[in-house]
This record gives sequence, C-alpha cells and structure tokens, in this order.
Amino acid sequence: MRPNWGRIALVLAVVAVLGGLVWAAAVVWSGVTRQPLPLDDQCRAQVGDGTVTLIPEQAVNATLIASVAARRGLPPRAVSIALATAYQESGIRNLDYGHADSVGLFQQRPSQGWGTVKQIMDPYYSAGKFYEALVKVKGWRTGDINDVAQKVQRSAHPEAYRKHVSKARVLASALTGETPAAFSCTVESPKAADAGGLAALVKKSYRGLVSTKVTGDGVVAEASNEATAWAVANLALAHTGDFGVSRVSVGAADWVHDPGRLAPWTSIGGGRIVTIALRD
Repeated sequence: MRPNWGRIALVLAVVAVLGGLVWAAAVVWSGVTRQPLPLDDQCRAQVGDGTVTLIPEQAVNATLIASVAARRGLPPRAVSIALATAYQESGIRNLDYGHADSVGLFQQRPSQGWGTVKQIMDPYYSAGKFYEALVKVKGWRTGDINDVAQKVQRSAHPEAYRKHVSKARVLASALTGETPAAFSCTVESPKAADAGGLAALVKKSYRGLVSTKVTGDGVVAEASNEATAWAVANLALAHTGDFGVSRVSVGAADWVHDPGRLAPWTSIGGGRIVTIALRD
C-alpha cells in the first residue's frame, strides 16, 4: 500500500502546532514561577522556618496587595488569602493576558463584572475588588484558605490554591508587619533617588494610616501603629530599585541596602517612625 502523504503531512502539522502550544505555555509558566538565582535582584521574607524568595516585580505587587488590605482594616489572614490566589493566578505578576479575557494580578475577567481591563490592570483596584468579594464569603476568617479563595475566584481547578498557602502565609506575615524585620531586598543597580515619587507611593498605598514628608536625603513617614510602620518599610524595600532606596529605619531597627547580598535588619527596636534614606 502506498503511503498517504497528504494524511501524514496533516498529522505532522498538527503535532507541530500542539508542540508549539505546549512549548509556549511552558515558557509563559516558567516566566511566572521562576525563582531568582543567587546573584539576581531579589527580595526575601523569612518567618520562623519559612522562607519565600521573590523577584522585585512580585515583591512590589505583593506589598501593594498588603497595603490595600491595611487601608480596608483587614487582618494579615486576608493578605494570605489574596497572595495565595495571586500566586496561582498570575505568579503575583500584573499580566495583561490570560485565559479568555482574564487579566491582572488575580486574572479577573471584565466579562464577569470585575471591571474594565484598564481598571483591573491597576493593582490597587484589582486587590480592592478581590477583598470586596472575599469579605462576602461566609467564614473567610477561619475557613480553609484554598476553599475561601475558590469561593472568590470560582476556578475550574478548585484545589489549585492549596499549594501556595504556606508561602502566602510567610509573605503576608512579613509584609503586614505582623512579623517585624522579616523582609529584605537587594538590587544591583537601583535607579536614581526620587524622594517625591517614593513619598507619593507611601501616601497612596497607606492613605489615612501614615503622614509623610520629604527630607533632605529621603522620606520620613509616621504610621498609626508599629505594624503599619513595618509594612511601610517593606513597601520601601520592595521599591529599592525604583526609587534608589539605600537605608530604612523603623525606630532603632536599621536596614542598609547591599547590592551584593540580602542585608539583614540590625539593632533591636521598632516604633511608628520610618526613616527612608535614598542614594546620593
């Protein structure tokens, strides 16, 4: 029997297309979930025996998610649920693409009433909409985090959030200030100092919870309580590369940026005053 070259060609074409799709999906997912190498720009949260390492893009988004919860008076648990969700949906990246019309940190869909694409691509807006839905879930304060997240998202993969819960809890505890001095970042080549930009970011992120002023070498923020002060400090650390942050203090506790390693917090103490120095 002579081979059917037309059918063989069709099969090979289909295999090639499917292979291309699988490769593309793998590339996208590796970009979402990749861990930074030891010398890469990165941030790290350390709470007890738990360690979470992020690329700066993820750290920035995570601190904004935490700030929206603080403005709404929500506890660290709400941030844990939000971060577990964002880990699964986008890798805590503000994606302008996704399944169907899903976009943003939480892959919210305009067609499902979450807002316009422009709105959803604003991390403050998308986090706010997530929390609006979260607090309507019965038992969200005590229920299983995976199950609560699923009730908000209504995903086709109802158990998908579970694998991110431990990381989300560590990160939420550090970023909200529930665990002080638990977050650090390193950036090889930060941008030029921008005190005005950083002050505006702090004011927007923690509106009503802090007062800010620009000083000769940076920004000083006075928070309503110590946990918020630590959260503001973590916001500044995550944005080290964007605003040229060189040193952050919360009361007597002190962090000095080191472009070659994740610098530890030194001294013991805390308080409501955050002092942020920028590069010369």
